[in-house]
Parts: sequence; C-alpha cells; structure tokens
Amino acid sequence: MIHRDRIDYRNKIHPHKLALWVALGSILMMFVALTSAYVVKRAAGNWLDFELPQIFYYNTFVILLSSVFLQMSYKGFLKGKENIYKYMLVAAFVTGLAFVVLQYKGWTALHQIGIELSGNPSGSFIYVISGFHALHVLGGIVALILALVFAFKLPYKPTYKRKNRFELVLHYWHFIGFLWVYLLLFLFTQ
Repeated sequence: MIHRDRIDYRNKIHPHKLALWVALGSILMMFVALTSAYVVKRAAGNWLDFELPQIFYYNTFVILLSSVFLQMSYKGFLKGKENIYKYMLVAAFVTGLAFVVLQYKGWTALHQIGIELSGNPSGSFIYVISGFHALHVLGGIVALILALVFAFKLPYKPTYKRKNRFELVLHYWHFIGFLWVYLLLFLFTQ
C-alpha cells in the first residue's frame, strides 16, 4: 500500500515527470539529428560499408533484460514484495553495467576490424552515436545507484514520493533501452 505525501499529484503531472519528459524529448531530438546527419553524409559518398560486430546485437538483449528487471523491481515495490523489489533492482543495475562493458567491447571489435573514430565518416558516426548513447546509459546507472541507496539504506515504505522517484528512473531507463533498439535497427538497415 502506498502512503500519501503532503502534495497530491493524482490529477496532475508531477513537475519532476514533466522535466523528465522534456529532457527525454531533447535527447530524442539529438539522436534524430545524429541519425539524420548519418543519412545525409552517407548519401554524399566516401562511405565505408561494414558489418556491425555481433556484440552490439548481444548488447541489445542485455539492455532490454535490464529494463525487464527494473520493471519487475517496480512491480515488487508497488505490491509490497520487498525482496523482489531489491533483488531485481540489483539485477537491473548489474545488467546496465554489463551493457556499458559490452559497448566498450563493441568499440574494441570495431577497432580490430580497422574502423576508427577519426577514419572514415561511417566509423566516426558509429562511435559518436553509440558513445553518446553510452553516456546516457551511464547517467541512468547513476540514477540506479541512487535507487539502490534508497532501497537498501532506507526502511521499506512505498510512499507517493518514493513511487514518483522510482518512476522517473524507470521511465528514463526504458527510454534509453528502446532508444538503443532504434539506433541499432537504424544502423543495421543503413
């Protein structure tokens, strides 16, 4: 059961959620601009075609799994299942870190096949797009660390304030996960 805090936002959007949605819109616009620039530059010629290393595809599974774990944690939080809430939050964090590690391995695999950041524009775009995404994942990992601190240091008490905090992390993390799916599909189809 969720306890009420002083301000009731049931019929309004919470200011923090509005700020998050504005930020997510800005992030989306940045990636739309990057993918649009990719399309324009590719059409200009001087483009090296290559296959993305397989690790980028495995990485997609990892970030989606992380989203599933975080969703399970949220459900546990809402239903009063403290252990599920905490263990799934840890699982989301660990798989989030695994995504960043695998992203680095993806960049290493690109380097091994001769695709460099400063070489052909096709490789530069892959590094920039995936690098900006990885930075946003790291931002999400910081949010997950804060969520872990709240989960393990504070007594379990699902209030509207804590629910809202959790939902901010949840929405950001899902957005970043699905953004990666979009980016990978975009790069795969180009």
